[in-house]
Amino acid sequence: MNTEQYFDHIEEETKRAYVIANEARSKGLDPVDKVEIPLARSLAEKVVGLISAFYPQIENSGIVERILELEKENGKLDPMVSFKIAEEVAKQKFCKFSTLLEAIEAGIRIGFAYTTLGVVSSPIEGFTGLTLEKTNDGKDYFVAHFSGPIRSAGTTASCLVLMMIDYLREIFGYAKYDPSEEEIQRYV
Repeated sequence: MNTEQYFDHIEEETKRAYVIANEARSKGLDPVDKVEIPLARSLAEKVVGLISAFYPQIENSGIVERILELEKENGKLDPMVSFKIAEEVAKQKFCKFSTLLEAIEAGIRIGFAYTTLGVVSSPIEGFTGLTLEKTNDGKDYFVAHFSGPIRSAGTTASCLVLMMIDYLREIFGYAKYDPSEEEIQRYV
């Protein structure tokens, strides 16, 4: 058996196992009637599979195909792919979300998942959400929330997600945070 045959065999057996698992799930004995772990053959499929746990509407929405197009235009793993797909998802080009803030958060998670290769928990457990607060003059600004699993992303990806959030802040016209003089003095 050569390498290609080996991988074909693995794929065939995996598909067979999924058919059996779906048949078992369809009997209604489990809380969910379908297999919850999607198969992924590319980074784009991994990203959508991972984040669809939060936003099921992104499945089969065209995001996978768009990521593949962006990779052809910019190169695989280029940060531009993350930023552009985050922007397009936030603008609801592929599917709708209940609020603009939810769409922006989904864009951040998808862009972040691409940056982290769709294999770490950071986009779903490390980045825990986005809220709005008011500046001193009453404008809305983003407050990004993170928790311990952000560490699995590594420093570069953790910094890139902050840049991505600021990029989306600018695109959607949200204000910058305006620290008080007291806050500034703490860091000087």
